[in-house]
This record gives sequence, C-alpha cells and structure tokens, in this order.
Amino acid sequence: MPGESESGDRYIAAPTPTGALIAVIDGLGHGVEAAEASKVAVATLERYASESVIALIRRCNEAMKTTRGAVMSLASFSAQNHTMTCLGVGNVEGVLLRTDAQAGQSRESILMRGGVVGFRLPTLRALVMPVSPGDILILATDGIRSGFEINLSISAPLQQIADTICSQHGKGTDDALVLVARYMGDGS
Repeated sequence: MPGESESGDRYIAAPTPTGALIAVIDGLGHGVEAAEASKVAVATLERYASESVIALIRRCNEAMKTTRGAVMSLASFSAQNHTMTCLGVGNVEGVLLRTDAQAGQSRESILMRGGVVGFRLPTLRALVMPVSPGDILILATDGIRSGFEINLSISAPLQQIADTICSQHGKGTDDALVLVARYMGDGS
C-alpha cells in the first residue's frame, strides 16, 4: 500500500509429505505491526506445515497472541487422496475453479468464518473437497474486490491470472495479495 514501508499480506506455499500447504495471511491493519503478525503466522505454518489445517490455525492463534492478529485462509492438498482440506478465519477469500465442470460445481468457495487469529477464533470446521489435476485455487486478501474469479481463463499461466486479478480487481486502498495455485495431482 502506498505510504507503508511493509505489507501485512504474506503467503506460504510449502511441500508436505502428502502434497502441499497453501496459505494467505493478512495482518490486521497496515505497516510494520501488520507485517509482524503475518510473519509470525508464516513462520508457524512453515514449521508445522504437515499438520491439519485446524491444528495449524490453533498453533498460529497461540503464536500470535502478542501481535495484533491476522485473518487467513489455508488449503492442504493431498495427492494421495486427490483432496483439498481448507479453512478460512476472517476475510481472505478463497475460490477453487475446476477444470472438469461435469464433476460438480465449476466454482467452489472456501468457507470463511468470522474471527481473528491471535485474538478470537471461531468454531473451526475444515471443508474437504475432491480436486482434479488442473484445478486452480485462488486466495486473495481484502485489497481485492470479490468476484475476481469471473471470466478468468484457468488455462492461462498462473502469474498471468494473478496479474489480471490484481489489475482489474485491486482496490488500491489496502494491501493486496493474490495467490494462484494449480493442483497437478502428482505430489506437486
């Protein structure tokens, strides 16, 4: 965000023994204190990446109690089961776009529950969704307007998708981060 020395928005994309952990964190507010909160979350997620998404949120909540807190969405992919287990606390929006619309809905949202990690957690319930090779997960902080997934070409390169979302849906009044990940189905 203009005028701030550091962004409070961070992400992690880490391999796990069964697949990968993807997360986007938005430290509350702006600047150095928001960045510190999100850095604590990233360090915690990196250290415990192979744990369940519920356990990860709880670990982040404990680690972040001395910070101003953050909102975040996590997704853990299992290449063994071809599933994505996801959970959101706060307003980091998550959307799964499917390559095979005949397998079900072509678009599914991560359920976001109100709360602040490091301050007040809601009841935590993870959602498990089947995924297929080529499906795309998009996570975006509140610096991006909702509806960003409409009319996207999911066959486009991931960086192009992220750039398009930022340029067409960025608010310009808040930190903004978009993470786009494609499920490959082979442990990647």
